Amino acid sequence: LYSVVDFEGACESIDECGECGGLGPDEGFNCDGTELAIINPGLIPETYKIHNIYPNPFNPVTNIEFGLPENANVKIIVYDIKGRQVATLVSSFQFAGYYSISWNANSKSSGVYFIRMMTDTFNQTKKVILMK
Repeated sequence: LYSVVDFEGACESIDECGECGGLGPDEGFNCDGTELAIINPGLIPETYKIHNIYPNPFNPVTNIEFGLPENANVKIIVYDIKGRQVATLVSSFQFAGYYSISWNANSKSSGVYFIRMMTDTFNQTKKVILMK
């Protein structure tokens, strides 16, 4: 999450993903330090949405495309079939636009996983299958 420091517009973050060493990911990066790719720069989606997860089924990497119609604090979390959180892919402030991130599930076992995207006003979950 980010809070704006008034006169300079600088942001401070809190490490909610637990992987960033206390300050959280830099803007434009997911929790493991991988850069978020911006798709269609300059275009703004009309709605919040996970647009595409491909390939699905996958082994061991899948790509997640999502859109934000406005600037928002975004969390994208992966859960296993039992509802346990297994990865935090994004936990930071993002500008409106289209994004693409990857999830490398090399250390996870085959099975069904759920990718959940959350903002203050939006919540969507999609199913993926990891086949090794």
